[in-house]
Amino acid sequence: MLFGTPQFIDVEDKIVGPFTGKALLWMFILGAILLILWNIVSTGVFFVVAIPLGLFFLALAFYRPYNQPFANFILSAGFFFFRPKVYIWKKEGRIIKRSVQEDILKTKAPKEKKEINQEKIKKLAEILDKRN
Repeated sequence: MLFGTPQFIDVEDKIVGPFTGKALLWMFILGAILLILWNIVSTGVFFVVAIPLGLFFLALAFYRPYNQPFANFILSAGFFFFRPKVYIWKKEGRIIKRSVQEDILKTKAPKEKKEINQEKIKKLAEILDKRN
């Protein structure tokens, strides 16, 4: 067979050297912001603002926590912290207290044969239907 299954479809294409298109875009945005900041603020303030900003944009370009882009990671974290938490299903557990004597009596008592007839099945079906 000449053509097989496509491989590496989750790997982004490299545009320039080891940089992908998204990484280049983040770096161009960082460069534009730093150029604007250089012209607006003084040198001392520029370096105080530029270092954390540069680290943040480099993380957006190259850091992949849990194998997802850092921008998606930040977006998911924001949704987690600011959206209301919705619990779809919560199991209600019952605590059953039994004594040791009951366990001993149950193990020693002879087991009775249970008979199943139509009436018992209908009663069980009604009980199950009422629970919903």
